[in-house]
Order: sequence, then structure tokens, then C-alpha cells
Amino acid sequence: MRLLRRLSVRARITLGSLLVGAVVLAGAAVALHLQIAHATLETDRSLAAADAAPFVSDLRGNPGEAPDRPAAGVLVGIRSADGDWVVDALPRAVSRALPTTVPGDEVTLRLRTPRGPVTVVGVPVRSADRTSVVWAARDGRAGHETLERIDRSLVVGTLLALTAFGLAAWLLSTIALRPVSRMRRAAEDLSVGRTAGHLPVGPSDDELADLARTLNTFIDRQRENTERERRIVSDASHELRTPLAALTARLELAHRSAGDAVALEGALTAAEADVARLTSLAQTLLELSRLDEATDTGRAPAVTTTAEALVTEVMQGVDRARMTAGAGAQDGVGAAPVDVDFTVDLLDPTVGYGIDPAAFGRIVDNLVTNALAHGTAATAVTIELAQTPDRALRLVVEDDGPGVPETFLPVAFERFARADTARRAGTGGAGGAGLGLALVRGLAGQAGGTATLTNRRTGGASAAVVVPPA
Repeated sequence: MRLLRRLSVRARITLGSLLVGAVVLAGAAVALHLQIAHATLETDRSLAAADAAPFVSDLRGNPGEAPDRPAAGVLVGIRSADGDWVVDALPRAVSRALPTTVPGDEVTLRLRTPRGPVTVVGVPVRSADRTSVVWAARDGRAGHETLERIDRSLVVGTLLALTAFGLAAWLLSTIALRPVSRMRRAAEDLSVGRTAGHLPVGPSDDELADLARTLNTFIDRQRENTERERRIVSDASHELRTPLAALTARLELAHRSAGDAVALEGALTAAEADVARLTSLAQTLLELSRLDEATDTGRAPAVTTTAEALVTEVMQGVDRARMTAGAGAQDGVGAAPVDVDFTVDLLDPTVGYGIDPAAFGRIVDNLVTNALAHGTAATAVTIELAQTPDRALRLVVEDDGPGVPETFLPVAFERFARADTARRAGTGGAGGAGLGLALVRGLAGQAGGTATLTNRRTGGASAAVVVPPA
């Protein structure tokens, strides 16, 4: 078994083909040998029976007369029931080998004599006066020699056929595996970076071509994942650099203000804000990574939440948005209050959707944060949750601000994409890093839904998430 494992696929195919061919050809040769041997025996038996037929007829027609002597070359013997030979023209070796009793019916014997095989037919003849048996023999050397020559031809033919079979199997397996060799060389070039193409796809639309196409699809997916990971790492490094630098500066100021309690408290408070931003960014990146893993493996969590339960998440999201907007106004972000309102229009509150309530709450929070980030200090944000006629759940978050640049709309849901660098200080977190909308799209896509962002004709932006029923 270990030896077979060390052999190449081509060698194993050839050996297997030889084994199958040997079994088939040997079986065919044995069957042919038996048929020819049977035909030879049947021929000798027929000739011997023909030699015995006149003597059988004579004994039955003239039971009281002595039988005639056989002609020269006719091997016939007549034996009485007591074992005496009435007529004996058989070879001595044959006469000695024959039974002394009279058989019950016609028999055929195949005897081995020093001169070669002999076929003997015995025909019993019974009458009122006596019982005897007529033995007729036929020399089987000619048939035996013919059979030996045929056997030698079969052996030689089988060996030649096996040789041709093995060469054909080796040649065909070599031709069939040639695309595999090309794919292996191309894979080696891809692994060391000598080329950035794909595995070669053969001209035949066969299993190897399907394998090459499948592997090329896998390579493209891996390249996309690698490029995406490289871009994420690069963007994350860029985004982390600013809060880390700010945090370092805050801590240095804290050290310098060791004797000033008010200045020390201000520096520590600012450092806490930077740490909170870093924590939010790390949590969002981790959540996006988990979404990517679930998408790649196809193992999205199997959850079902009713529309009624999701309404509760929207209401809680509105409360959080109002608290955030109020805190921003107290900190001096904007001179006018921010209005956050919502409406709900459900056709069937019992319909279930494949999204977790917490995930839906994250969608609401990020869309509202995005609306506040692109609005003005006096922005009015409207949240609408409704069901379409086909019972799909549609969440729309709109603001009456200046909207977003048209060039930003195509890339709005990409990671670390931001419409501008001038952010309101109160938006922070994942939204400030350009991850909020990316998270919205990931959560909606995991539930089988979609996310879009457009500018309203009357001014402001409109973000919509549609989730189909589970």
C-alpha cells in the first residue's frame, strides 16, 4: 500500500489498467481454451461413435453371428459381459485401461496413453442371447497439438495485448494529465510571484477545465480578500494614528499639569474621549470582520425577529439620538437644537425578519449618526419604519441638511469612506472613521437586505435599508 502511494497518478492508472486488462484477457483466453478443447473432444467423440455404429447395428441385427473384423485403421473392440474380448483392434494401452464391465449407457472416456490422448466411446448392446459393449477409439493427438498451438498463440497474444494496453494507458494518462502539469507549473509561478495571472484552462470542456475555472475563481476571491485586508489594515492604521497621537499629547499634558488639578482633569477628560473613540473604532472593525467571516463561510446566524420587536429598537435608537444631540448642544456643538422624529407604519407586526434586534439597533444608530454628521447644527432628522406591500421592512432616515457630495454617493458604503474632513465634533466613533455606513451595509446584507444613500430633491440626504421577510 505504501508503495502504491509513492507511485505517480500516471503509474497507478497504468498499473490498474494492466490489472484489469490481465483479468479480462486471461478470462477470455481460458474461455476460448475450454471451448476449443470441448469442440475437439466432441469431434473425436463423433468420429468414434461413427466407427462404432456399424458394429452396434450388426450385433443388434444379427445377435447369433460372430461380428466382422474392423478394417485397417479402425480402432474398435467388442467385449462380452464376462470381460472377454470378442474383437480387439484397439491399442494395447487402451484395452488395458478400459473397464471390464458393461456400462449402463453410452459413455465417452478421455484416456492418457504413452502415445498421447485417446478419445474412447463405449456403446452397450443388449439382446436375449448376450450382452456386450462396443468400444471405438480415436487418436486425439492431432486435436491436442492443435489445442497446444492455440494456447501458445493465446499466451503470446495476451502478452502483446497487455503490452499495447499498458502503453495506451500510459500515453492516454499522460495526455489527460498534461493540463494538470501546466496548472502545477502555473501555481508554482503564482506562489513565488513570478506571474499574477490565472491557472491555464484547457481547450476541452472537461473535468480538468472545470477544476481550473474553480481554482481561478478561488484565486480571485483570495486576491480580493488579500487586497481588502491590506486596504483595511492601511486605512485602520491611518485612522488609528490620529487618535493615538492625540491621546499621547493628552497624556503629556496631563504629566505637565500634575500640579494643576483643573488642567489635569481637562487633559484626562480629553484622553478619555480619545480612548472612547479608539474603543468604538476597534469594536466596529471587529464587527465588520465577523460579518466578512460569516459572509465568506455562509454561516450567518439564523435569527428571526418580528417587526413589532424592531419597532422597539427604533424607539430606543431615537432616544439615544436625542440624548446625543442634546449632549452636543450642551458642549457647544451648534446653536440650535436638533430635532429627531420618527413614524411607524406596519401592515403586519407579526412578520419575522432575519436580523437580530441589536444589529437593527446598530443600523438605526449609524444612520442617525450619519444624518447628524452631514447636517447642520439645526438639522431635523426623520426616521420612518414601514412595510412594503410584499411585507419587506423599509427603514428610511432623512435629514434636511445640505446633503452629501454626488461624488461620495457611489463609495458611501465603503470602509473609511468620508464625504469630507470637516466633521462635527459630536459624531465621533465609527461614523467619524467612515465605518458607520459600511457596518450598515454589512448588517443589512447579512439579513438578505440592501442599503442605499441618496440626496433629496428638497435638500438633505436620505438613507434607506430594506430587509425582506424571513
